[in-house]
Amino acid sequence: MSFHSILYERPEDGIKGQGPAVPDFFVDLNLNQIVDAIIAGREEYGLRPFFLAPLKSVDAIKYRHEIMQELESASLHDAVQSFSQSMHAMREYRGRSDRILNVYVKQGWFLNALEAYCEAVSRLANDLAALAPKSRGLSSFLEYLKKYSESGDFTLLVAETKKVRADLSGAKYALLIRGNQFSVRKYEGEAEYSAEVEKTFEKFKQGAVKDYRIKFSDYLDVNHIEEAALDFVAKQYPEVFQSLESYCSKHADYLDKTIATFDREIQFYAATIDLVAQVKASGLQFCYPGVSDKSKEVYSHEGFDLALAIKLMHENSSVVWNDFFLKGNERIFVVNGPNQGGKTTFARAFAQLHYLASLGCPVPGRDAQLFLFDKIFTHFEREENINDLRSKLEDDLVRIHIILNESTPSSIIVVNELFSSSALPDAVFLGKKVLERIIELDAVCVYVTFLDELSSLEKTVSLLSTVKPENPEVCTYKIVRRPADGLAYAQAIANKYQLSYERIKERVRS
Repeated sequence: MSFHSILYERPEDGIKGQGPAVPDFFVDLNLNQIVDAIIAGREEYGLRPFFLAPLKSVDAIKYRHEIMQELESASLHDAVQSFSQSMHAMREYRGRSDRILNVYVKQGWFLNALEAYCEAVSRLANDLAALAPKSRGLSSFLEYLKKYSESGDFTLLVAETKKVRADLSGAKYALLIRGNQFSVRKYEGEAEYSAEVEKTFEKFKQGAVKDYRIKFSDYLDVNHIEEAALDFVAKQYPEVFQSLESYCSKHADYLDKTIATFDREIQFYAATIDLVAQVKASGLQFCYPGVSDKSKEVYSHEGFDLALAIKLMHENSSVVWNDFFLKGNERIFVVNGPNQGGKTTFARAFAQLHYLASLGCPVPGRDAQLFLFDKIFTHFEREENINDLRSKLEDDLVRIHIILNESTPSSIIVVNELFSSSALPDAVFLGKKVLERIIELDAVCVYVTFLDELSSLEKTVSLLSTVKPENPEVCTYKIVRRPADGLAYAQAIANKYQLSYERIKERVRS
């Protein structure tokens, strides 16, 4: 199969047009923070669209896994990084050429760009050939790169680039200055006196002295004096500068589109690997998950909220990880527990893992098996909008109705404290209706609630956020499988203040 893309093995899997819009669930799940952290410092590549387009097949995910795992090798990572640096330099030089007015300086920067390009391609071809990558993507790209670098067009480009550079280096000249006038002629082997002058005056140097050397401006173009000097030099070496002009015109479209695409797309992997390495350094683990588009038996060991981990990493704090699993006909986690106990964080982490897995990225945790969804839907609390004239309850009903109508058996739904503004009986009644519809769909769901009654329905699994037994006011942020009985935290608080039934009986007896 001919090489198409380092991100998409099949052309039909690629991004069409301007790319997808930011999904509605991105902010709810803090995925926008994760993507921002990954692509930081690589804005020139325009990587965001790649993180907004989940893959639709298990094989497409495996294609990226193969490449990502190979790029974790230091030698291969260094080879790609060296290539990227040279291509970055090429774009810098080409940009300067486009902005400069003087024709000779413009052509000089264009030559610099082509030198960087030729070096990048040749070195990467040699490095990849020596490393012999095994992944479908990199091995296919190596085959393409080998053919391109050995083609007549590229070898001619390299040869002409070297010749033009050599000719320019041989165009030596002497600048003769008399008062406010100067002239230019060819260099005829005159002696260089700079070293002799420095040696003569060295003996007069005592301690730290003022540096009288002039620092040239960083301005890329030339002033009128330099421009006149260049014109004189070009007249002294007309063949050399005519050759440079012809070279620039001939190779105006030198950049190979496939290589340019590779240079951009490979940054998806490099950026992800770099962020993962940073988070790993804080003691957390990542894995390449198993992914299925059929089985909804999912699990994760030591998974965590990546957005929170990134934030805490910068604050030198640690994040709490959690395990989860669904087996058999289990489909819905009903998460209960105290305020600020980690329920919402768990729900976000569950969805983050599935979304990152759909991109072909490593996911937080020691190991994981995840489901390849078709869509993700989230219902998180929103601020009331005075313009739509809807009450909080009405807004909840409208939004959840839309989600349930658009969901399929392959969807993942995350609901966070729905109907919190309703009276308890109403919230229980409506919550059961929502869960019954999700159960009917057979969709995978995380449902965060304070209502114990919702955790005993078919296909549901009760999860509780825990507190420290000796101090029930302190949350552990650990989420465990445990039936919701509405008594766990009340009992813990009663024990803390010696108000349990047993302690009260003891006091009465005494």
